[in-house]
Amino acid sequence: MVQAAKLYYDLERTQADIAGELGLTRWQVGRLLRDARALGIVRIEIVPQSRRRPDLESRLQAQLGLRDAVVVPAGPGDLDAVAQAAASYLAGLTPSPRLLGVSWGRTMAAMARWLPARWNPGIDIVMLNGSTSIHAAGARANTVAERLAETAGGTATILPVPAIVGAAATRAVLEQDPVIGTILGRAAAAPVACFGLGAIDGSVLVESGYLDEAAIARLKAAGAVGDVLGRFIDAQGRVVDPELDARSIGLAPSALRDKRISIGISAGPAKHAVLQACLSAGFVNVIVTDEGSARHLLEETR
Repeated sequence: MVQAAKLYYDLERTQADIAGELGLTRWQVGRLLRDARALGIVRIEIVPQSRRRPDLESRLQAQLGLRDAVVVPAGPGDLDAVAQAAASYLAGLTPSPRLLGVSWGRTMAAMARWLPARWNPGIDIVMLNGSTSIHAAGARANTVAERLAETAGGTATILPVPAIVGAAATRAVLEQDPVIGTILGRAAAAPVACFGLGAIDGSVLVESGYLDEAAIARLKAAGAVGDVLGRFIDAQGRVVDPELDARSIGLAPSALRDKRISIGISAGPAKHAVLQACLSAGFVNVIVTDEGSARHLLEETR
């Protein structure tokens, strides 16, 4: 067992080479190597270059059935550390996506600041939901996709309509426009989506002028725990206000289930409930979050 392990791990021989040298079958060599790890003769340690918690990541993947997880040992209010980890993950995707759907907001704006230059030349960044703000907000919705595309060396396809309009009929008319319809079609076709999750308190939709505090209070009373792509959902991922939903322009959260990679970024206790709701509903298959949120998820879903 030790001899097979040295040949395989230290001398980088193939299992076929080892089988021939030791007079064994490839199956027997494979069994020896598995047993060597099980008995502690071989120990493999994952040491990421960035500050991460691979132990918690593996537990999240196993317990929640995720495609991937990124966990950083950040404090409860450290959005920047989570945003930096999300930027590193997005820039390192293999194969690099040619079409990427993104949302807007404070989390996405923070992530955009950490992306390296030329991280994906030629990529097309398409907005997943309406991006024209009523008020000038710190998140500057219109610039998130542009900033991502600029640093990547690609192009940005903006959805030049409000996130929420005044009447459902207005949304219907806008979506029938050929230009808007084409952009929404590209958003639906994007195989990879990356988006921030919005807490019910301190919503960027209030900051941007779409909703007031009275509307947030009504959404809370209806069971809302936060928003994803501008749609307010309850603990099971169901839309809580059909009338407001009918006035919201962009990809529905349910469409995220069809994405090959759906990356949800969440930092801090205020977003625990909406993160768990998105996982319950299957809106995300990759999460980027902080250590406290990861432990909360593991405990709640244990």
